[in-house]
Amino acid sequence: MIREFREFIMRGNVIDMAVGIIIGAAFGRIVDSLVKDIIMPPVGLLLGNADFANMFVVLKPGAGPGPYLTVDGAQKAGAVTLNYGVFVNQIVSFVIVAFAVFLLIRWINRLRRKQAESPKDAPPPAEEIVLLREIRDALKGSSR
Repeated sequence: MIREFREFIMRGNVIDMAVGIIIGAAFGRIVDSLVKDIIMPPVGLLLGNADFANMFVVLKPGAGPGPYLTVDGAQKAGAVTLNYGVFVNQIVSFVIVAFAVFLLIRWINRLRRKQAESPKDAPPPAEEIVLLREIRDALKGSSR
């Protein structure tokens, strides 16, 4: 059983998938940082210094006194919150990732089309092949 498991793990597809998952996770962190640190601050500034990470609605007040300025402050006080700002950040992250995947697939499809359109440069047939074809054609012509 251990040998079969080792063979399964060492298959090319499993290793390729593992590499893809690791790169995807790293790409996800980069996109999260892009959204939180680069895109959303200027958008929040345009909307009147809004911090999307701290946009929430208190559904049930906590033990501590309100109003709560941050999601963390509200949650530490025991309040139940609806964090719609974090949801907006996640939607923006998703759109960026989806667009990046779209561009990657588009690029791969273009490469495949170019490869399919370009004639394959096959080496010329060997002299023996040419000679055998001539003999075949001659035999076809003499049998009629």
